[in-house]
Amino acid sequence: MASTGAKQAPKIVSKTSAGGTGAAGASGGPPIMPLASPLMGKKKKPFLGMPAPLGYVPGLGRGATGFTTRSDIGPARDANDPVDDRHAPPGKRTVGDQMKKNQDDDDEDLNDTNYDEFNGYAGSLFSSGPYEKDDEEADAIYAALDKRMDERRKERRELREKEEIEKYRMERPKIQQQFSDLKRKLAEVSEEEWLSIPEVGDARNKRQRNPRYEKLTPVPDSFFSKHLQSGENHTSVDPLQGSCLNLGGLNTPYPGSMTPGLMTPGTGELDMRKIGQARNTLMDMRLSQVSDSVSGQTVVDPKGYLTDLNSMIPTYGGDISDIKKARLLLKSVRETNPHHPPAWIASARLEEVTGKLQVARNLIMKGTEMCPKSEDVWLEAARLQPGDTAKAVVAQAVRHLPQSVRIYIRAAELETDVRAKKRVLRKALENVSKSVRLWKTAVELEEPEDARIMLSRAVECCPTSVELWLALARLETYENARRVLNKARENIPTDRHIWITAAKLEEANGNTQMVEKIIDRAITSLRANGVEINREQWIQDAEECDKASSVATCQAVIRAVIGIGIEEEDRKHTWMEDAESCVAHGALECARAIYAHALQVFPSKKSVWLRAAYFEKNHGTRESLEALLQRAVAHCPKAEVLWLMGAKSKWLAEDVPAARSILALAFQANPNSEEIWLAAVKLESENNEYERARRLLAKARSSAPTARVSVSVLFLGTLSGSGLQVFHRLCRSVPHRLTDVSAKLLNHHSVCQVFMKSVKLEWVLGNIEAAQELCTEALKHYEDFPKLWMMRGQIEEQCENMDKAREAYNQGLKKCPHSVPLWLLLSHLEERVGQLTRARAILEKARLKNPQTAELWLESVRLEYRAGLKNIANTLMAKALQECPNSGILWAEAVFLEARPQRKTKSVDALKKCEHDPHVLLAVAKLFWSERKITKSREWFLRTVKIEPDLGDAWAFFYKFELQHGTEEQQEEVRKRCENAEPRHGELWCAESKHVLNWQKKTGEILAQVASKIKNTF
Repeated sequence: MASTGAKQAPKIVSKTSAGGTGAAGASGGPPIMPLASPLMGKKKKPFLGMPAPLGYVPGLGRGATGFTTRSDIGPARDANDPVDDRHAPPGKRTVGDQMKKNQDDDDEDLNDTNYDEFNGYAGSLFSSGPYEKDDEEADAIYAALDKRMDERRKERRELREKEEIEKYRMERPKIQQQFSDLKRKLAEVSEEEWLSIPEVGDARNKRQRNPRYEKLTPVPDSFFSKHLQSGENHTSVDPLQGSCLNLGGLNTPYPGSMTPGLMTPGTGELDMRKIGQARNTLMDMRLSQVSDSVSGQTVVDPKGYLTDLNSMIPTYGGDISDIKKARLLLKSVRETNPHHPPAWIASARLEEVTGKLQVARNLIMKGTEMCPKSEDVWLEAARLQPGDTAKAVVAQAVRHLPQSVRIYIRAAELETDVRAKKRVLRKALENVSKSVRLWKTAVELEEPEDARIMLSRAVECCPTSVELWLALARLETYENARRVLNKARENIPTDRHIWITAAKLEEANGNTQMVEKIIDRAITSLRANGVEINREQWIQDAEECDKASSVATCQAVIRAVIGIGIEEEDRKHTWMEDAESCVAHGALECARAIYAHALQVFPSKKSVWLRAAYFEKNHGTRESLEALLQRAVAHCPKAEVLWLMGAKSKWLAEDVPAARSILALAFQANPNSEEIWLAAVKLESENNEYERARRLLAKARSSAPTARVSVSVLFLGTLSGSGLQVFHRLCRSVPHRLTDVSAKLLNHHSVCQVFMKSVKLEWVLGNIEAAQELCTEALKHYEDFPKLWMMRGQIEEQCENMDKAREAYNQGLKKCPHSVPLWLLLSHLEERVGQLTRARAILEKARLKNPQTAELWLESVRLEYRAGLKNIANTLMAKALQECPNSGILWAEAVFLEARPQRKTKSVDALKKCEHDPHVLLAVAKLFWSERKITKSREWFLRTVKIEPDLGDAWAFFYKFELQHGTEEQQEEVRKRCENAEPRHGELWCAESKHVLNWQKKTGEILAQVASKIKNTF
């Protein structure tokens, strides 16, 4: 090999020098430039030192190309030689396979089936050629042209595809769309009609409903015997009959086949009767083998022998090898330390788990021998043994452990007779007289008189047990109980329960004046004995006293410990939290005591009086509320809300004179209070007592002769129809002070409220002209108050003056462009007169003026939906949710815009965005209602009214739901809760409550009216 290489080397050099290139040039390497010779010109060539152009092959122009020899590429390889890759897939593991694969890749499929008239062949004709840079540039240009042309035709193509899809859907609608009209009609089906629909039955017969495999049963011997008795002579089957050929046309058998010799029994006959007898004999022999030779009865249970096999299967579900390992380990522990009780107990329980109960019993009994002083081993042995054996085990345990309380308790539990239990426990008390547990167990089995005697002995043996002392005190008379508790305090001076029990004892016997003293002594005594007074524990004891109806003790405990361990600046906040905690725990008397103590400490705090008043309103009686409010207004006469609560309580009790007297006192204490004046006017107007209102306002004018009183006189004048004259007289008398008063003596909003109430009263009483004039005069001075513009437009709408109403709304929007109700009223007006385009434009303008306003988006969606444009409504809803992603009213509306199958998914999305929004919760409740999930729907309705009791729509839907699916008690409960909540908001609720015809209706009447107008269209 060395000599061959030496010979080939000069040959390669000569060829390289002749051709001008070497092996490097042939392999595509950089060309080797020749050195400059003296024969070359002095001028340097311009291409020297520059990189070769793309695709340049040195010497190719003059025919001198490089080549390679066998020494460059290595020896030739056979087609069956394996490739270098040891992990090559099948089909590529030899050199021949790879060469064949490369040839197949190079060959192009030029078959006629691969040819298209427009595109030509599917593959590229030049795919085998080199892919150069100009090819890449050409492909990029063509790709840009294709993209450009595709964008030009994109809109037309998408429109055409959309039309084709719509046409396809019209021709082949989905099953869901085919039944959509029938699903909508299901809303009209009543509950009785729904329940009367018969259940879907199965028209197939029993064999078709329950297909079974065909069973082939052998013919019994009785079949043959029956035919034998019927007169036939054949009692056996001739095996030769099976080999006879049934040849057509031959009526006679073969010669000799009917000879009498074959009719006699012989070796070729099968006697079926003898076979049956032999089978019965064999079964008798087998059954006799499993018989009991002593009693002669079989040990096989014919009914339960299969189920009995389950008892032989271990109940442990683990691996058998784990059991063997655990058994071996525990055996090692027992042998190493045989006096270790947990080893015996663990071994017994292991065998018990694996189903070997007898082995477990043997092990634990051996454990009692090795560990006779272990209480746990004896108890485990008693547990594993059956009844009588367990008693014997316990008796043996008592002999070894005569002081064990647990063994005595176990012995008593094993007895079934009460007398035997008592006998065991008394024997135990003779040996262990200091055990409180034994005394308690024994006392529980005795009658009251015997229990009292036993407890007397028990407290002597266990003088430090509080439970025994208290139990004895409960069984004794009043005088004896006092002595018992005194002895208990002497023996246990550090326990608070004895003192609290003594206070409850005095309260139960009517000696309430001693309760306070006992609790005070308790605090003093416990502190003297070094006991720390834990405020939270004492409050818990007070709550327990409250639940036990010991009100005086409860209040005494609260007063004694409520101020312990609290900083002076934190008292109010902490006490209010304590009161709320007591209310949450149902301890109302504790909360009342906390409020009473807080009011003594903070008599001038309006917030404390308000909390106490709301507590009495929700949990107390009307008398307690009125008594509290009388004290409240005496300490806080400037708190208008307290006066108004007292007057309202009297008014709800139909005690109108008392309500008048409270408001009269309120006028004296607050002569410039607009709220009290409006409350008085409302009281008198609803009772049709206009003269009383005049006298009341005259008294107010005498105490506060200001322009506000004049405005109130104007409001009173509206009651009798003379409001306009009073207003003109006021303007003539103080024309220059009217606007100054609003800026100095009363705020702007208050005067506007008075005007609004005046206009509304004229309106509801039917004095339309007076209401319009009052509204016009009010707008001259308060043109930026949107409610006046709303009322003016609504009055014109009621009179069917649509142009004037539109003008009023437009003027109001110029002054109040951010008033959303004004925009909505104008949109409703245009929609009502049929100007849908104008209504849509108004809402778009409103959204521009007031961005991110959910109410405007909601009205836009509903406008399109009412017009029948559901696609536009869905598009608007999507935009609305993008702009207002946390709006509950939008999500609630979006749930019911979806088709029925998608509503649940939409409701889940709504809850993720607005988890505690009442509108979303109400939508979920309505969704469950529509699916007839009554229990879930009721739960969501309750959750809604609990989160937002001021939402009237939730109460109306809840009441409607209970009218359909609830009982009378549930309906009455919803109505009462709604009346207590007094809701003021809600779209449907406000539409009814603020209607001019319903101005004197109560909350319950409005609830029934709103519920009657709700239809289950969802």
